[in-house]
Amino acid sequence: MNPQPSPSFPQASPPATRVRWTILAMLFMITTINYADRATISIAGPELKKMLGLSPVEMGYVFSAFAWSYVVAQLPGGWLLDRFGSKITYFFSIFFWSLFTVMMGWVGFLTGASAVAALFCLRLLVGAAEAPSFPGNSRITSAWFPTAERGTAAAIFNSAQYFATVLFAPLMGWLVHSFGWQSVFYVMGGLGIVMAFVWRKTIYGPRNHPRINAAELAYIEAGGALVDIEGGSKGRAPRQVDTWANIKQLLGNRMLLGVYIGQYCITTLTYFFLTWFPVYLVQERHMTILKAGFVAALPAIAGFFGGVLGGFVSDRMIKSGHSLSAARKTPIVCGMLLSMSLIICNYVETDWVVVALMAVAFFGKGVGALGWAVVADTSPKEAGGLSGGLFNTFGNTAGITTPIVIGYILQATGSFAGALVFVGANAAMAVFCYLVLVGEIKRFEFSRLSSPK
Repeated sequence: MNPQPSPSFPQASPPATRVRWTILAMLFMITTINYADRATISIAGPELKKMLGLSPVEMGYVFSAFAWSYVVAQLPGGWLLDRFGSKITYFFSIFFWSLFTVMMGWVGFLTGASAVAALFCLRLLVGAAEAPSFPGNSRITSAWFPTAERGTAAAIFNSAQYFATVLFAPLMGWLVHSFGWQSVFYVMGGLGIVMAFVWRKTIYGPRNHPRINAAELAYIEAGGALVDIEGGSKGRAPRQVDTWANIKQLLGNRMLLGVYIGQYCITTLTYFFLTWFPVYLVQERHMTILKAGFVAALPAIAGFFGGVLGGFVSDRMIKSGHSLSAARKTPIVCGMLLSMSLIICNYVETDWVVVALMAVAFFGKGVGALGWAVVADTSPKEAGGLSGGLFNTFGNTAGITTPIVIGYILQATGSFAGALVFVGANAAMAVFCYLVLVGEIKRFEFSRLSSPK
């Protein structure tokens, strides 16, 4: 008798991996270092101001130096991302901004005008080196995350700006208090150099990652992730576009222009907290730099939780059937309205009430910080780095204007009252942009894709 063949049963497919969340964790860590390095100058600022004898206006220009080069380098940075991919471009970005941060500690060996010039030039170099970072974040989340998870992903990496303050402001305040202002630059720059090599070993595109399985790749691709923008095993490279021709199309679109201007207004709040906020606590509220470092962390905690909440609420609205426009605009508008509460600080004297109001403003800023999710939703597939660079150019122009405008306000009035009104007015303008200018949020498509000649 011939033996009967054993019945065959279909094998269950392995569950989808969750590699995309590991990628997001790396983006979060690198962005934390990014913002901590931006904030080194504000923590060291009071000591540098005394050592170099700088006026408020001069200090405003020093604070703004980072943003001048950061803005100018946005479009070249976006082009590099689209041309060479996020992994290698971002690696060199992290390495060089960290190296230049270390070198800022060497300013202590100089005096007078030479010290000011060296400090200004090194901040310019840090800004230029950091330029590809946020467009790179947006590009990577576009590649790894489906639309219904992209708001959460963007909110998490963006909330690193608050986590940086929570984690590093007390540490940097202690370093300045215990070892002098130079130690801040040595410690933070050295940490960044180490993380650059960690990045090199951990970041891949979805089609190239050694640990992703077919189920996760199929899931994110079906959900709208642009899995091929980083190239892939099929050898598909990003399609090249005519940079200037397509910038004209991006700027000619009302939706995108509204998003870009709105980001300028929102980033005004960011740069107030990154530059003048510790000085506000020391000068206006008469705190020591050590206390200011710890106090600055409290509103930042609120901002961190607000950032995560804003992304979660936005994605939950999409999954519940709300339109993409409603899901993105609702947290942004509500968050910016909450951010205006910092103006009330002009009318209270008690320190704990001021800190509480700043915490509410920080929380609102976090909830409303969904601009990078909107960029990932709207950028043309062929030029995600370029669109992100243009978005960041508008946004970080506020890094030039905010420190300088506040410096002139302080010089003219001797008080932060007008500065807080200026920041609050920008939050109101962001609300106007999203309610009036932006319209429907959807992916932009070039009317005719231009190839380089």
